[in-house]
Amino acid sequence: MRIALFSDTHGNLHATEVALAAIQADRPDQIVCLGDVALFGPQPRETLAAVAALGCPVVMGNTDAWALDPQPYPGDDAQTALYNAVEGWGAAQLTESDRALIRSFQPVVRIALDEETALLCYHGSPRSFDEEIEATTPDAALAEIFGDDPSLICAGGHTHTQMVRRHQHRWVINPGSVGLPFVLRRDGSAYNPPWAEYALIDYRSPARIDVTLRRVPIDVQRVINAAFTSGMPMADRWTADWSFQ
Repeated sequence: MRIALFSDTHGNLHATEVALAAIQADRPDQIVCLGDVALFGPQPRETLAAVAALGCPVVMGNTDAWALDPQPYPGDDAQTALYNAVEGWGAAQLTESDRALIRSFQPVVRIALDEETALLCYHGSPRSFDEEIEATTPDAALAEIFGDDPSLICAGGHTHTQMVRRHQHRWVINPGSVGLPFVLRRDGSAYNPPWAEYALIDYRSPARIDVTLRRVPIDVQRVINAAFTSGMPMADRWTADWSFQ
């Protein structure tokens, strides 16, 4: 069984179209979207429609839930102002039909891999779309997060960072971000690179599992042009983090 996982499209239609074309070329048996579909990008409605057209299960992400009940984030720093402006604008673009689509997203999605084995999908963690699971998350913390869940493969997004790690009996996977991947520089600052990310799982049995983390190149100029022609506020600030190389 081949399963494609993608996450965090964040209203970036060009990156979403590129990633979904690559996924379709991989001919998966199942596709799962791990959430954060529409907000914090220049084309929220179009990106939501592109994901909905797949007809695949979609997990509820933190910005998806925020879109249904927009409340300004507290704080007066520049980054908070950016989130409030761009996400607030994106939420205002959505129609009632769009919001109905988002309300159909699920807290978790379980996919049976065989009679005894399952894939567990979530956004941040199985217990909260805001919780982060990282390569450095202590095993003891993961034990609390997953409890006695028997799923062999557990997959989530939220951190925008690709990852595969083992914890007890399970594989823990993050496919990265389609719409807003980021790379840390040595000085600790971050930028958005010119690619979209996703993951493929090839499952044959518990003893035969292949996990591939994929990157596909995107045209950053198209992303920037979309931001400036969309009417999105603070487009100059949003596009400043994108790199052409």
